[in-house]
Amino acid sequence: MSDRITSPSSKQEELALELSLRPKKLAEYIGQDKVKENLKILLDAAKGRNEAVDHILLYGPPGLGKTTLANIIANELNAAIKITAGPSIERPGDLAAIVTNLRAGDVLFIDEVHRLNRAVEEILYPAMEDFALDLITGKGPSARSIRLKLPRFTIVGATTRFAMLSAPLRDRFGAVYRLDFYDQQAMETIVDRSAKILGAEIEAQAVTEIARRSRGTPRVTNRLLKRVRDYAQVRADGKISAAVAHQALAMMEIDDLGLDEIDRKVLKTIIEKFGGGPVGLDTIAASISEEADTIMDVYEPYLLQLGFLDRKPRGRVATPRAYEHLGFTAPEQAQQNRLL
Repeated sequence: MSDRITSPSSKQEELALELSLRPKKLAEYIGQDKVKENLKILLDAAKGRNEAVDHILLYGPPGLGKTTLANIIANELNAAIKITAGPSIERPGDLAAIVTNLRAGDVLFIDEVHRLNRAVEEILYPAMEDFALDLITGKGPSARSIRLKLPRFTIVGATTRFAMLSAPLRDRFGAVYRLDFYDQQAMETIVDRSAKILGAEIEAQAVTEIARRSRGTPRVTNRLLKRVRDYAQVRADGKISAAVAHQALAMMEIDDLGLDEIDRKVLKTIIEKFGGGPVGLDTIAASISEEADTIMDVYEPYLLQLGFLDRKPRGRVATPRAYEHLGFTAPEQAQQNRLL
């Protein structure tokens, strides 16, 4: 559900805000230290040799900064960036039109790269490997193949579904990095930085409060901060104190760990309707009137991160920690489920 305040997915009306808050250089990027260190070596080496950077694949849950990193890569290389998405490239001709307009050193960012259709992938392979485009003209006996040379460019792919990438496509990315949820310290730094950019006066305890409920996701942090700022302006003196932040977040029904109504609904459905599980993903989806893919991509990663949910061969299981957080008494079966 894209209207959730804690949704890690981007919203069209937030694009201007996101752009203003995004770091422009690698040194400004907060968190993901291992990824940053490896990226810096990769970029510095390519710049030192005056070569195009190897194709880069970024994967992990939504909202963690994959698009931001793609823009940073282009900025660090002083290169132009072309942004598209897998579902937008419907035909091989669409991809041909994009890559033939790239210049040497340009960055092509493909979001949701796992959603490229197979015909487009087949055209992409030689473009990535040999920097050439193989086109078929004509039909039947008069058909012939034309190979167009392309300038050396860099593809940055982003995906939330690494397992859905075909093996041949994965193998053509020279550098693959996983982005993980951010720790509390990094989240507090992000809240503090964003508050300064927004011109919001905020107390240190309020920074901690917002960071703790942001699900380890910068996009959620910035959204919560904006809503808390609005609350402080209307209901307080404009200053975001710990009490103001707590009141604003309570009004949005976001608990101390960042769970919202939908997260709790998922867990309660497993506990109350299915005895804590195991229960299949499709059954959960039908019970809460949600798409199975949305549950798996949007809700589950954070619940798994918290240790509230387990994936078992027979389905999803609510852990004793989930029972405790929701105020339920974990039955003995919940302990046994962990072994199934």
